[in-house]
Amino acid sequence: MLKISLDALQILDAIDRRGSFSAAGAELFRVPSTISYTVSKLEQDLGVLVFDRLGPKVKLTPAGEELLKEGRYLLKAAQDLEHRVRRVASGWETELAIDLELLFEPIALKEDIEDFYKVADRTRLRFGQGALAGTWEALLDRRTDLLVGAVGSGPPGGGYTAIAMGTVPFVFAVAPHHPLAAIDRPLGKAELLDHRAIVVADSARKVPTRTVGLLFGQETLTVHDMHSKYEMQVAGLGFGHLPEPYARAALAAGRLVQKETVEQIPNDTMYLAWRNGDEGAALKWWVERLGRPGTLARLAEYIPRGMPG
Repeated sequence: MLKISLDALQILDAIDRRGSFSAAGAELFRVPSTISYTVSKLEQDLGVLVFDRLGPKVKLTPAGEELLKEGRYLLKAAQDLEHRVRRVASGWETELAIDLELLFEPIALKEDIEDFYKVADRTRLRFGQGALAGTWEALLDRRTDLLVGAVGSGPPGGGYTAIAMGTVPFVFAVAPHHPLAAIDRPLGKAELLDHRAIVVADSARKVPTRTVGLLFGQETLTVHDMHSKYEMQVAGLGFGHLPEPYARAALAAGRLVQKETVEQIPNDTMYLAWRNGDEGAALKWWVERLGRPGTLARLAEYIPRGMPG
């Protein structure tokens, strides 16, 4: 009789990524006692310790690391099997996960969502957001089915299809009372290194994270969403590039000042991307819909309506 279940492996994976039983329980929508019991039962059945308990934090033992390393292959195989079975049973997916690059808001797709439900009311939609390399990682790890506005040309190795959606212009901006605002020439490395950069954290969990426009040794203040970055820069806590639609109202009102830099950061192309071999009707509907010209501009223009006046 097998002593290792997929459910137990899923719990181990969540604990390892989140760092504690309680955080794993929150992700999996289970009470901590259920998480703790599953781990204890697994350790008892296997006769080995899987985790070292370090107060509220936990760390995998060498045996636990080996178990989870191989177990993740099993979890991925099980997920792939579920997807194939669902596609065979019905042309429409039971659920479609769509991740947008962090600077875009899912509500910008309101009309698309309404039109989709008119033809596919039995397919559940799940929207998420990611940043930089993290969006691509989510696609290849099957945590999402479709990327919207993914930055860059994607990781090597293939396994996915990507079509360019265009670019969103970025501006370098600081608060009017920030020291850099008083400099009346293009800003070079010497000026920038003396001050703090506000950056959005890459949402990647496993692949190398990506940074944009940072100098070696640059002091940084890291936040987890674009709105926080915007607020930090308006408050004068640092500098950085912002999407032009995000900064437009603040620039017009004088809450931000646009500055030129000696080294210009090229605008990254953003992509619509999905895995090769995924051919469900819901995915095809969204690919056709969001692949139309003007989609990226429509998403970007929604940003100011969500910003404070």
